[in-house]
Amino acid sequence: MSDSSAVSTAPGQSKDAFVLDVEKIRNDARQHMDEGPVTSTYAADRETVLKLLNDALATEWVCTLRYKRHYFMAKGIHSEAVAKEFAEHATEEQEHADMLAERIVQLGGSPDFAPDSLKSRSHSEYKEGADLIDMIRENLIAERIAIDTYREIIRYLGDKDVTTRRIFEEILAVEEEHADDMADLLEGRNG
Repeated sequence: MSDSSAVSTAPGQSKDAFVLDVEKIRNDARQHMDEGPVTSTYAADRETVLKLLNDALATEWVCTLRYKRHYFMAKGIHSEAVAKEFAEHATEEQEHADMLAERIVQLGGSPDFAPDSLKSRSHSEYKEGADLIDMIRENLIAERIAIDTYREIIRYLGDKDVTTRRIFEEILAVEEEHADDMADLLEGRNG
């Protein structure tokens, strides 16, 4: 724990000694209880984190909608296997959106589900795709965009908001799997 308000070094102790000021933590916990899990030791800029979360929420919704459309529009020789993959990814993207919305509420914010701004807030684009290969390609591009933007968010969060960082790390791992799946489909290894 690196918070100087709850951990201190007593005189004569090395700088690496761990001393927990439980009494101070207890007193601080009684203050501002209306802020729920956001305590005085929360080190991130909450408004920035809420914006990042809401933009990622929009990204996940756009990805869910794109995968759903592709699921229903998949046609061709390998379309059944590819459509199944699209449906699975749509479900996982929806789960990501739910995780992000839950975290927004935990931090005292409001999840922004406004349909009119989803597209402009999303990191990835909503591309319909002309055929099955084009749909796979568009999904791969969108996953690669999500991977890079989520990595940047993870870097920004660092140790300032470990819980939100872990949520993004969990989502990032799945986005990397999705990108790998789409790359495999493009190379003809599945289907």
